[in-house]
Amino acid sequence: MSPESLPPGSVRSAAEVNEQIRALWLRAGGTLSAQERAEYELLVIEWAEAIRCQVIEAA
Repeated sequence: MSPESLPPGSVRSAAEVNEQIRALWLRAGGTLSAQERAEYELLVIEWAEAIRCQVIEAA
């Protein structure tokens, strides 16, 4: 699932997104194609947002 397919305000946990990032790297064998690079960039953005939300909730 890509970040743009999530309903507004819906954020997966950083752990969930991190797991997807790890799976992407494993599938790619350590070298990302242009399409995989784009997917990776979206996942990193989503991961960073999830981290920010966790920090805000903790505060």
